[in-house]
Amino acid sequence: MATSFMEHASSWVRATRVWKSVFRRGPARTNRTRSIAIFGNLFLHAVPVKVRETSLRVRATYYLGSISFFLLVLLIVTGTLLMLYYHPAVPQAYQDMKDLRFVVSNGVFLRNIHRIAANFMVIMVFAHLLHVFYRGGYRPPHEFNWVVGVILLLLTLFLSYTGYLLPWDQLAFWAITVGTNILAAMPILGRPMRFLLLGGNLVGENALLRFYVLHCVILPLVTVMFVGVHFWRIQKDGGLTQAEPSARDEHGG
Repeated sequence: MATSFMEHASSWVRATRVWKSVFRRGPARTNRTRSIAIFGNLFLHAVPVKVRETSLRVRATYYLGSISFFLLVLLIVTGTLLMLYYHPAVPQAYQDMKDLRFVVSNGVFLRNIHRIAANFMVIMVFAHLLHVFYRGGYRPPHEFNWVVGVILLLLTLFLSYTGYLLPWDQLAFWAITVGTNILAAMPILGRPMRFLLLGGNLVGENALLRFYVLHCVILPLVTVMFVGVHFWRIQKDGGLTQAEPSARDEHGG
């Protein structure tokens, strides 16, 4: 009796204009309706309708990638909190670093968490890439996702490098000076790229502002976008074990 009443009430609610205006389709009970539900959902449109079983198996690569993703989330959270106490201006930036150490409650803890997580993320992403390479993750059908992984490693290094200048101390100043001078040694494009990155010929307030925008806005957005593509391709391509037999067959193994 209760079940019949609930089914009748559910059918009546789904037949109302309010329900149809919010939910354009019926319940996802078949492969077709599940596909339509995913394709028409703003938050699920990047999720594949079917997932390979091998992509759900837990391996060492899964742990390394998951740790890297967890560190990225931790960096975004701690970085957002640090932005509340930071001004990308000279000499206020260095004063803000001193305030985080001596004035802000738990400021040293927050900054150290961000710094240590950044160092560990570089290590984890590099280890993840090495493990995938050792397992043959650059072979078909994973070659596109391998390129995405290499781009994510470069973005991780750029994030770490751009954040190095933000404390605006002597170590940061001379590290960026040496790094940009190395960039300027590149033929043809070196000096224009250095000028564009620093906003001038010297490491000054323009460089601090540009590094701040890169570190806090541009690079994180690009990284999150590529992480989404990376996860999507993992689900579409399946596990690494699918690439190994085809690669052996191609080489006569």
